[in-house]
Amino acid sequence: MTIIRTPDVPTPEKFTDPAAAVARLEQIYDQATQFLCDSFAKAIEGEAPPERFRAYYPEIRIKTATYAQVDSRLSFGHVSEPGTHATTVTRPDLFRSYLTQQIALLIRNHGQPVSIGASDTPIPVHFAVANNPDLVVPHQGAAGFTLRDVFDVPDLTTTNDDIVNGVHDHEGDHGPLALFTAQRVDYSLARLAHYTATDPSHFQNHVLFTNYQFYVSEFENYARSQLADPKSGYTSFVSTGNVEITSPDGTLDQPLKLPQMPTYHLKREDGSGITLVNIGVGPSNAKTATDHIAVLRPHAWLMVGHCAGLRNTQALGDFVLAHAYLREDKVLDDDLPVWVPIPPLAEVQVALERAVAEVTELEGYELKRIMRTGTVASVDNRNWELRDQSGPVQRLSQSRAIALDMESATIAANGYRFRVPYGTLLCVSDKPLHGELKLPGMASAFYTTQVSRHLAIGIRAMEHLRGMPLERLHSRKLRSFDETAFL
Repeated sequence: MTIIRTPDVPTPEKFTDPAAAVARLEQIYDQATQFLCDSFAKAIEGEAPPERFRAYYPEIRIKTATYAQVDSRLSFGHVSEPGTHATTVTRPDLFRSYLTQQIALLIRNHGQPVSIGASDTPIPVHFAVANNPDLVVPHQGAAGFTLRDVFDVPDLTTTNDDIVNGVHDHEGDHGPLALFTAQRVDYSLARLAHYTATDPSHFQNHVLFTNYQFYVSEFENYARSQLADPKSGYTSFVSTGNVEITSPDGTLDQPLKLPQMPTYHLKREDGSGITLVNIGVGPSNAKTATDHIAVLRPHAWLMVGHCAGLRNTQALGDFVLAHAYLREDKVLDDDLPVWVPIPPLAEVQVALERAVAEVTELEGYELKRIMRTGTVASVDNRNWELRDQSGPVQRLSQSRAIALDMESATIAANGYRFRVPYGTLLCVSDKPLHGELKLPGMASAFYTTQVSRHLAIGIRAMEHLRGMPLERLHSRKLRSFDETAFL
């Protein structure tokens, strides 16, 4: 029989103080990961270990015994039925504020303590050493022993989207308390660092997505202007490679090779700043980015990219505020069927329209000159114009679409799926149905005049959303029948 060595951990204890509960989560997690790091370092340096090493994620657990109604205005912070509810936790240091807030709501709304202890889910060694720069898990066969024989490795049975997709197993001894398991979070944290070349700790609660690198220089200019203003509330700006500046004249050395999704963070001390992600072109990238950013539980994400205008009355540079989506991107069909409606969120729509009015200094009926509200279609074929147009054009007309791109519907649909408030404000950069193609000369002039204003609108909208109470922004429209308590 193989000996399994584990660290000594405190027995489960009940807490009514959320800060103390999070402190215990950190203690258990730090002890577990340190044990795995130390054991792994010794195993790599020496001979094949004759024993197995295992440590477990910490866990939050609450037990309720009543169907008593809580404040029906709340979309989160309470469980939907009596019983035991639990979730595993990773990186409690990274999620300290979030966990403290969610646990406080749980204790207050149910009048019950939470129990903090070790779970029965092992921590994969890959994730345990991820934050230790001196340790790297070698590829299979590179070590002097078989990794799986000595340490736990990632397990797809606990690294999935079953909870958010509403297909998780209800037959266990407890229901889920959060949308993501600890392994699912760890997986995404690792992916974010890889795709964006920035540490997940830099991500802010308000995320702007764009499909062009042109927006980056404008975002940097805005960031420097905010750092020059001591009253702005912004404290630093982080570029790819985790290069961080705190003054407007700081130097940002760009890496020789940009990551797949260059990402930049204009930070505030409480995490309520703005992150800009250039997801590039295509629904696959849009899904990948939002799949992983979702575990950070942002308060809103918006798409501020370019689109093809589909109406003759539109002009290059006009804005499109999406209030519906024609989903022909296909990448989310297995997770969120196309028959599921993606509703517009009133709070986000109002913030975007208000931002357009403020930046353009147009109001009411005059605003219609440069902005149109309607359906945005997202497709998975960038060169759809080169095929027989009769079918696509008929569908676009029947859907009342006014714009077409490749990312917006994916971002909105994943916002709906992950319960993250979402919105879309696009800028018309070409009109392929009316002979105005995106050619080099035309595109250059467009980018010069419109990118700055478009980005300013996205930022202004985020600032409006930042001032909104969470219970108003996180709408009940995004919550299912059997919903988790954690946001």
